[in-house]
Amino acid sequence: MDIIKIAIHSLMDELEATIIYGRLARMYRHKSISKKLIKIAEMESRHVRFWSDFLRRRGHDPSRIKPSRLKITIYTFIFKIIGLGLTLKLLEASESSAIEVYTKLLESPDLSSDEKKELYNILEDELVHEDEFIDEESKFKDFMNHVRDAVLGMSDGLVEVLSVSAGLAGAYGNPFNVALGGLIVGIAGALSMGIGSFTSVRAQKQVRLGVLSRIFLASRYIPRLFRDRVSNYMRRKGFSDKTSETIADEALRNRELLGKIIAEEEYGLKEEALENPAKAGLYTGTFYIIGALVPLIPYFLLLPVQLSIPLSFTLAAIMLGITGFLIAVSAGLSIKWKILELICAGLGSAMLTYGIGRIASILLGIEVE
Repeated sequence: MDIIKIAIHSLMDELEATIIYGRLARMYRHKSISKKLIKIAEMESRHVRFWSDFLRRRGHDPSRIKPSRLKITIYTFIFKIIGLGLTLKLLEASESSAIEVYTKLLESPDLSSDEKKELYNILEDELVHEDEFIDEESKFKDFMNHVRDAVLGMSDGLVEVLSVSAGLAGAYGNPFNVALGGLIVGIAGALSMGIGSFTSVRAQKQVRLGVLSRIFLASRYIPRLFRDRVSNYMRRKGFSDKTSETIADEALRNRELLGKIIAEEEYGLKEEALENPAKAGLYTGTFYIIGALVPLIPYFLLLPVQLSIPLSFTLAAIMLGITGFLIAVSAGLSIKWKILELICAGLGSAMLTYGIGRIASILLGIEVE
Protein backbone atom coordinates (compact mmCIF):
# COMPACT_ATOMS: atom_id res chain seq x y z
CA MET A 1 0.00 0.00 0.00
CA ASP A 2 1.56 3.31 -1.13
CA ILE A 3 0.47 5.61 1.72
CA ILE A 4 2.01 8.71 0.08
CA LYS A 5 -0.04 8.21 -3.07
CA ILE A 6 -3.15 7.61 -0.94
CA ALA A 7 -2.46 10.72 1.14
CA ILE A 8 -2.02 12.90 -1.97
CA HIS A 9 -5.25 11.58 -3.48
CA SER A 10 -7.10 12.02 -0.16
CA LEU A 11 -5.81 15.58 0.24
CA MET A 12 -7.02 16.47 -3.25
CA ASP A 13 -10.45 14.94 -2.56
CA GLU A 14 -10.79 16.81 0.74
CA LEU A 15 -9.70 20.10 -0.86
CA GLU A 16 -12.34 19.66 -3.56
CA ALA A 17 -15.02 18.69 -1.02
CA THR A 18 -14.23 21.77 1.10
CA ILE A 19 -14.67 24.09 -1.87
CA ILE A 20 -17.79 22.30 -3.20
CA TYR A 21 -19.61 22.31 0.15
CA GLY A 22 -18.62 25.94 0.66
CA ARG A 23 -20.03 26.90 -2.75
CA LEU A 24 -23.24 24.98 -2.12
CA ALA A 25 -23.63 26.79 1.22
CA ARG A 26 -23.40 30.16 -0.53
CA MET A 27 -25.79 29.10 -3.30
CA TYR A 28 -28.44 27.53 -1.07
CA ARG A 29 -30.77 30.16 0.38
CA HIS A 30 -32.38 28.09 3.15
CA LYS A 31 -30.50 29.17 6.30
CA SER A 32 -30.65 25.88 8.21
CA ILE A 33 -29.40 23.88 5.19
CA SER A 34 -26.74 26.50 4.48
CA LYS A 35 -25.47 26.24 8.06
CA LYS A 36 -25.22 22.46 7.76
CA LEU A 37 -23.27 22.81 4.52
CA ILE A 38 -20.89 25.29 6.15
CA LYS A 39 -20.43 22.88 9.06
CA ILE A 40 -19.47 20.08 6.66
CA ALA A 41 -17.15 22.40 4.71
CA GLU A 42 -15.36 23.21 8.00
CA MET A 43 -15.19 19.48 8.78
CA GLU A 44 -13.62 18.78 5.39
CA SER A 45 -11.19 21.65 6.01
CA ARG A 46 -9.98 19.88 9.18
CA HIS A 47 -9.40 16.77 7.08
CA VAL A 48 -7.31 18.89 4.68
CA ARG A 49 -5.09 19.98 7.58
CA PHE A 50 -4.61 16.37 8.68
CA TRP A 51 -3.48 15.18 5.25
CA SER A 52 -1.29 18.25 4.76
CA ASP A 53 0.50 17.58 8.08
CA PHE A 54 0.64 13.86 7.22
CA LEU A 55 2.55 14.62 4.01
CA ARG A 56 4.83 17.23 5.59
CA ARG A 57 5.96 14.71 8.21
CA ARG A 58 7.04 12.47 5.35
CA GLY A 59 8.94 15.14 3.46
CA HIS A 60 6.32 16.13 0.86
CA ASP A 61 5.09 19.65 0.10
CA PRO A 62 1.24 19.66 0.25
CA SER A 63 1.04 23.16 -1.29
CA ARG A 64 1.90 21.64 -4.66
CA ILE A 65 -1.34 19.64 -4.65
CA LYS A 66 -4.18 21.54 -6.30
CA PRO A 67 -7.90 20.65 -6.47
CA SER A 68 -9.51 19.97 -9.84
CA ARG A 69 -11.31 23.15 -10.89
CA LEU A 70 -13.14 21.19 -13.58
CA LYS A 71 -14.60 18.78 -10.99
CA ILE A 72 -15.68 21.67 -8.78
CA THR A 73 -17.34 23.42 -11.73
CA ILE A 74 -19.13 20.20 -12.76
CA TYR A 75 -20.54 19.64 -9.25
CA THR A 76 -21.69 23.26 -9.07
CA PHE A 77 -23.39 22.90 -12.46
CA ILE A 78 -25.02 19.61 -11.41
CA PHE A 79 -26.43 21.29 -8.29
CA LYS A 80 -28.09 23.94 -10.45
CA ILE A 81 -29.63 21.27 -12.70
CA ILE A 82 -30.70 18.47 -10.34
CA GLY A 83 -30.85 20.23 -6.96
CA LEU A 84 -29.21 19.66 -3.61
CA GLY A 85 -30.66 16.21 -2.87
CA LEU A 86 -29.15 14.35 -5.83
CA THR A 87 -25.95 16.41 -5.65
CA LEU A 88 -25.47 15.21 -2.07
CA LYS A 89 -26.08 11.62 -3.21
CA LEU A 90 -23.35 12.12 -5.80
CA LEU A 91 -20.94 13.51 -3.19
CA GLU A 92 -21.74 10.62 -0.84
CA ALA A 93 -20.99 8.13 -3.62
CA SER A 94 -17.53 9.63 -4.14
CA GLU A 95 -16.90 9.65 -0.37
CA SER A 96 -17.74 5.95 0.02
CA SER A 97 -14.49 4.99 -1.75
CA ALA A 98 -12.57 7.27 0.63
CA ILE A 99 -14.17 5.48 3.60
CA GLU A 100 -12.88 2.16 2.21
CA VAL A 101 -9.36 3.54 1.90
CA TYR A 102 -9.41 5.07 5.40
CA THR A 103 -10.55 1.75 6.89
CA LYS A 104 -7.58 -0.04 5.31
CA LEU A 105 -5.17 2.68 6.44
CA LEU A 106 -6.23 2.19 10.06
CA GLU A 107 -4.66 -1.28 9.87
CA SER A 108 -1.39 0.00 8.38
CA PRO A 109 1.75 -0.18 10.58
CA ASP A 110 3.11 2.93 8.80
CA LEU A 111 0.81 5.25 10.76
CA SER A 112 1.52 6.42 14.29
CA SER A 113 -1.05 5.90 17.05
CA ASP A 114 -1.90 9.63 16.99
CA GLU A 115 -2.39 9.53 13.22
CA LYS A 116 -4.65 6.50 13.53
CA LYS A 117 -6.66 8.25 16.22
CA GLU A 118 -7.14 11.32 14.02
CA LEU A 119 -7.93 9.16 10.98
CA TYR A 120 -10.56 7.35 13.05
CA ASN A 121 -12.17 10.75 13.78
CA ILE A 122 -12.12 11.58 10.06
CA LEU A 123 -13.74 8.24 9.26
CA GLU A 124 -16.43 8.95 11.84
CA ASP A 125 -17.04 12.38 10.28
CA GLU A 126 -17.48 10.86 6.81
CA LEU A 127 -19.90 8.22 8.08
CA VAL A 128 -22.18 10.50 10.10
CA HIS A 129 -22.34 13.81 8.22
CA GLU A 130 -24.69 12.47 5.51
CA ASP A 131 -27.37 12.10 8.22
CA GLU A 132 -27.50 15.89 8.35
CA PHE A 133 -29.52 15.93 5.12
CA ILE A 134 -32.07 13.15 5.60
CA ASP A 135 -34.94 15.65 5.30
CA GLU A 136 -33.50 17.19 2.14
CA GLU A 137 -32.97 13.81 0.48
CA SER A 138 -36.49 12.73 1.46
CA LYS A 139 -37.88 15.41 -0.90
CA PHE A 140 -37.02 13.21 -3.88
CA LYS A 141 -37.74 9.93 -2.04
CA ASP A 142 -40.88 9.34 -4.11
CA PHE A 143 -38.89 9.62 -7.33
CA MET A 144 -36.19 7.34 -5.93
CA ASN A 145 -38.87 4.74 -5.06
CA HIS A 146 -40.03 4.82 -8.68
CA VAL A 147 -36.64 5.35 -10.32
CA ARG A 148 -36.82 1.78 -11.70
CA ASP A 149 -40.08 2.62 -13.50
CA ALA A 150 -38.74 5.95 -14.78
CA VAL A 151 -35.48 4.45 -16.03
CA LEU A 152 -37.24 1.45 -17.58
CA GLY A 153 -39.62 3.76 -19.44
CA MET A 154 -36.93 6.24 -20.49
CA SER A 155 -34.45 3.65 -21.78
CA ASP A 156 -37.12 1.58 -23.53
CA GLY A 157 -38.59 4.66 -25.21
CA LEU A 158 -35.18 5.84 -26.35
CA VAL A 159 -33.93 2.51 -27.65
CA GLU A 160 -37.16 1.33 -29.29
CA VAL A 161 -38.01 4.60 -31.06
CA LEU A 162 -34.38 5.26 -31.98
CA SER A 163 -34.25 1.76 -33.50
CA VAL A 164 -37.57 2.23 -35.32
CA SER A 165 -36.68 5.69 -36.64
CA ALA A 166 -33.23 4.51 -37.73
CA GLY A 167 -34.83 1.54 -39.50
CA LEU A 168 -37.42 3.75 -41.22
CA ALA A 169 -34.74 6.26 -42.21
CA GLY A 170 -32.61 3.47 -43.63
CA ALA A 171 -35.51 1.96 -45.53
CA TYR A 172 -37.51 5.02 -46.64
CA GLY A 173 -35.61 8.24 -46.14
CA ASN A 174 -38.42 10.81 -45.79
CA PRO A 175 -37.88 12.70 -42.49
CA PHE A 176 -41.56 13.56 -41.96
CA ASN A 177 -42.66 9.96 -42.45
CA VAL A 178 -39.89 8.80 -40.12
CA ALA A 179 -41.04 11.30 -37.46
CA LEU A 180 -44.68 10.28 -37.86
CA GLY A 181 -43.90 6.57 -37.74
CA GLY A 182 -41.67 7.03 -34.70
CA LEU A 183 -44.31 9.12 -32.92
CA ILE A 184 -46.99 6.48 -33.49
CA VAL A 185 -44.67 3.80 -32.11
CA GLY A 186 -43.79 6.09 -29.18
CA ILE A 187 -47.42 6.78 -28.21
CA ALA A 188 -48.39 3.11 -28.58
CA GLY A 189 -45.35 2.06 -26.59
CA ALA A 190 -46.02 4.58 -23.81
CA LEU A 191 -49.60 3.37 -23.42
CA SER A 192 -48.52 -0.27 -23.55
CA MET A 193 -45.68 0.19 -21.07
CA GLY A 194 -47.72 2.35 -18.69
CA ILE A 195 -50.69 -0.02 -18.63
CA GLY A 196 -48.41 -3.05 -18.40
CA SER A 197 -46.51 -1.56 -15.47
CA PHE A 198 -49.76 -0.60 -13.70
CA THR A 199 -51.23 -4.08 -14.19
CA SER A 200 -48.15 -6.01 -13.06
CA VAL A 201 -47.48 -3.81 -10.00
CA ARG A 202 -51.18 -3.92 -9.04
CA ALA A 203 -51.26 -7.73 -9.28
CA GLN A 204 -48.05 -7.99 -7.27
CA LYS A 205 -49.36 -5.62 -4.62
CA GLN A 206 -52.64 -7.53 -4.31
CA VAL A 207 -50.79 -10.81 -3.79
CA ARG A 208 -48.50 -9.29 -1.16
CA LEU A 209 -51.35 -7.53 0.63
CA GLY A 210 -53.16 -10.87 0.77
CA VAL A 211 -50.15 -12.49 2.41
CA LEU A 212 -49.79 -9.59 4.87
CA SER A 213 -53.51 -9.77 5.72
CA ARG A 214 -53.26 -13.46 6.60
CA ILE A 215 -50.15 -12.85 8.72
CA PHE A 216 -51.73 -9.99 10.69
CA LEU A 217 -54.94 -11.98 11.25
CA ALA A 218 -52.97 -14.92 12.58
CA SER A 219 -50.83 -12.68 14.80
CA ARG A 220 -53.98 -11.07 16.22
CA TYR A 221 -55.95 -14.22 17.02
CA ILE A 222 -53.35 -16.97 17.46
CA PRO A 223 -50.15 -15.03 18.34
CA ARG A 224 -48.44 -17.96 20.08
CA LEU A 225 -48.22 -19.62 16.69
CA PHE A 226 -45.54 -17.06 15.77
CA ARG A 227 -43.84 -16.58 19.14
CA ASP A 228 -41.28 -19.40 18.78
CA ARG A 229 -40.56 -18.40 15.19
CA VAL A 230 -39.61 -14.89 16.30
CA SER A 231 -37.31 -16.31 18.97
CA ASN A 232 -35.58 -18.53 16.38
CA TYR A 233 -35.18 -15.61 13.95
CA MET A 234 -33.40 -13.58 16.61
CA ARG A 235 -31.06 -16.48 17.48
CA ARG A 236 -30.11 -16.86 13.83
CA LYS A 237 -29.28 -13.15 13.76
CA GLY A 238 -26.75 -13.72 16.56
CA PHE A 239 -28.72 -12.62 19.64
CA SER A 240 -28.29 -14.61 22.83
CA ASP A 241 -31.00 -17.06 23.94
CA LYS A 242 -32.08 -14.72 26.72
CA THR A 243 -32.33 -11.67 24.41
CA SER A 244 -34.14 -13.71 21.75
CA GLU A 245 -36.72 -14.87 24.29
CA THR A 246 -37.17 -11.31 25.57
CA ILE A 247 -37.77 -9.98 22.03
CA ALA A 248 -40.23 -12.80 21.33
CA ASP A 249 -42.15 -12.09 24.56
CA GLU A 250 -42.25 -8.36 23.75
CA ALA A 251 -43.56 -9.14 20.24
CA LEU A 252 -46.19 -11.42 21.76
CA ARG A 253 -47.55 -8.48 23.76
CA ASN A 254 -47.60 -6.25 20.66
CA ARG A 255 -49.59 -8.09 17.97
CA GLU A 256 -48.79 -5.53 15.25
CA LEU A 257 -45.06 -5.82 15.93
CA LEU A 258 -45.35 -9.60 15.89
CA GLY A 259 -47.01 -9.52 12.46
CA LYS A 260 -44.36 -7.14 11.09
CA ILE A 261 -41.49 -9.36 12.28
CA ILE A 262 -43.01 -12.46 10.66
CA ALA A 263 -43.80 -10.58 7.44
CA GLU A 264 -40.28 -9.19 7.14
CA GLU A 265 -38.29 -12.21 8.30
CA GLU A 266 -40.30 -14.99 6.67
CA TYR A 267 -41.65 -13.30 3.54
CA GLY A 268 -39.43 -10.22 3.11
CA LEU A 269 -42.50 -7.97 3.01
CA LYS A 270 -43.05 -4.45 4.32
CA GLU A 271 -46.46 -2.85 3.92
CA GLU A 272 -44.99 0.65 3.54
CA ALA A 273 -42.59 -0.57 0.83
CA LEU A 274 -45.34 -1.77 -1.52
CA GLU A 275 -45.26 0.17 -4.79
CA ASN A 276 -48.17 2.34 -5.89
CA PRO A 277 -49.53 0.84 -9.17
CA ALA A 278 -50.90 4.14 -10.52
CA LYS A 279 -47.60 5.95 -9.91
CA ALA A 280 -45.63 3.06 -11.40
CA GLY A 281 -47.73 3.19 -14.57
CA LEU A 282 -47.56 7.00 -14.75
CA TYR A 283 -43.78 7.12 -14.30
CA THR A 284 -43.17 4.35 -16.85
CA GLY A 285 -45.51 5.80 -19.50
CA THR A 286 -44.43 9.43 -19.03
CA PHE A 287 -40.71 8.71 -19.16
CA TYR A 288 -41.22 6.36 -22.11
CA ILE A 289 -42.74 9.14 -24.22
CA ILE A 290 -40.02 11.58 -23.08
CA GLY A 291 -37.37 9.10 -24.15
CA ALA A 292 -39.23 8.38 -27.40
CA LEU A 293 -39.40 12.05 -28.45
CA VAL A 294 -35.68 12.74 -28.08
CA PRO A 295 -34.41 10.77 -31.14
CA LEU A 296 -37.30 12.11 -33.25
CA ILE A 297 -36.38 15.80 -32.83
CA PRO A 298 -34.21 16.04 -36.00
CA TYR A 299 -36.91 14.36 -38.10
CA PHE A 300 -39.61 16.70 -36.79
CA LEU A 301 -37.34 19.60 -37.79
CA LEU A 302 -37.45 18.06 -41.32
CA LEU A 303 -33.66 18.00 -41.55
CA PRO A 304 -32.22 15.86 -44.34
CA VAL A 305 -32.02 12.19 -43.41
CA GLN A 306 -28.24 12.17 -43.85
CA LEU A 307 -28.07 14.80 -41.09
CA SER A 308 -31.02 13.56 -39.01
CA ILE A 309 -29.61 10.07 -38.46
CA PRO A 310 -26.29 11.07 -36.78
CA LEU A 311 -28.02 13.90 -34.88
CA SER A 312 -30.71 11.49 -33.67
CA PHE A 313 -28.03 9.07 -32.45
CA THR A 314 -26.15 11.90 -30.75
CA LEU A 315 -29.24 13.16 -28.87
CA ALA A 316 -30.12 9.59 -27.86
CA ALA A 317 -26.58 9.00 -26.60
CA ILE A 318 -26.76 12.16 -24.47
CA MET A 319 -30.13 11.10 -23.02
CA LEU A 320 -28.91 7.55 -22.36
CA GLY A 321 -25.89 9.07 -20.61
CA ILE A 322 -28.15 11.20 -18.40
CA THR A 323 -30.28 8.13 -17.62
CA GLY A 324 -27.16 6.14 -16.73
CA PHE A 325 -25.96 8.99 -14.55
CA LEU A 326 -29.25 9.05 -12.59
CA ILE A 327 -29.19 5.26 -12.13
CA ALA A 328 -25.59 5.32 -10.92
CA VAL A 329 -26.15 8.19 -8.47
CA SER A 330 -29.33 6.74 -7.01
CA ALA A 331 -27.94 3.21 -6.68
CA GLY A 332 -24.36 4.11 -5.73
CA LEU A 333 -22.88 2.45 -8.86
CA SER A 334 -19.93 3.44 -11.02
CA ILE A 335 -21.11 6.45 -13.05
CA LYS A 336 -18.69 5.89 -15.92
CA TRP A 337 -19.49 2.22 -16.47
CA LYS A 338 -23.26 2.61 -16.11
CA ILE A 339 -23.28 5.44 -18.70
CA LEU A 340 -21.14 3.39 -21.10
CA GLU A 341 -23.34 0.34 -20.58
CA LEU A 342 -26.55 2.15 -21.49
CA ILE A 343 -25.06 4.04 -24.44
CA CYS A 344 -23.46 0.94 -25.96
CA ALA A 345 -26.59 -1.19 -25.51
CA GLY A 346 -28.96 1.50 -26.83
CA LEU A 347 -26.92 2.65 -29.82
CA GLY A 348 -25.88 -0.90 -30.68
CA SER A 349 -29.51 -1.95 -30.96
CA ALA A 350 -30.40 1.09 -33.07
CA MET A 351 -27.43 0.64 -35.43
CA LEU A 352 -28.40 -2.99 -35.98
CA THR A 353 -31.96 -1.93 -36.84
CA TYR A 354 -30.64 0.78 -39.18
CA GLY A 355 -28.58 -1.86 -40.95
CA ILE A 356 -31.69 -4.02 -41.37
CA GLY A 357 -33.52 -0.98 -42.79
CA ARG A 358 -30.76 -0.33 -45.31
CA ILE A 359 -30.85 -3.95 -46.46
CA ALA A 360 -34.64 -3.68 -46.82
CA SER A 361 -34.28 -0.50 -48.90
CA ILE A 362 -31.86 -2.24 -51.26
CA LEU A 363 -34.05 -5.32 -51.62
CA LEU A 364 -37.17 -3.20 -52.19
CA GLY A 365 -35.40 -0.81 -54.52
CA ILE A 366 -36.14 2.27 -52.35
CA GLU A 367 -33.54 5.02 -52.50
CA VAL A 368 -32.79 7.20 -49.46
CA GLU A 369 -33.07 10.84 -50.51
